[in-house]
Amino acid sequence: SSSLTEVTVFIKRLSRKTDLSNMAKTMRTVLNSNSKVTVLRSDLRAVIDQGFLDVPENLFQMKFRNPEELQNDTELKCLNDLMSLLASSTDIRVLLNCVSSNLQAFVIQPSRSKEEFRKVASDFQLRWNFLLTAVSKALTLNYADSFG
Repeated sequence: SSSLTEVTVFIKRLSRKTDLSNMAKTMRTVLNSNSKVTVLRSDLRAVIDQGFLDVPENLFQMKFRNPEELQNDTELKCLNDLMSLLASSTDIRVLLNCVSSNLQAFVIQPSRSKEEFRKVASDFQLRWNFLLTAVSKALTLNYADSFG
């Protein structure tokens, strides 16, 4: 029974690493093309500016000074930071460092215990996945050039 659990956990970890590897390969192809990055930035901005996301536009333009706002909108700040970096850098390491810094600041550091970390991390992951799904859906439904 315990070895079955260990095997299941191992398979899930291996699957996640394979998914990350495939995603990195895809992103490298996109990021190496300035025209594709320009189209992606334009499509993302259009989806947000035209209100196709189920997220108020002004959340992307807020100055996140209040810690409570940060707690409630960390995934929006992360997406906004990534989008702003696409204008100046297409190096995947820079983008990953941005995500890592945001996770450190908004998820890891504020947690005072292991249980609190689990809650904050799972909340962030849920909201982040929801936001990325909404972005993907909006790009698809609006036939964005960058989606393909």
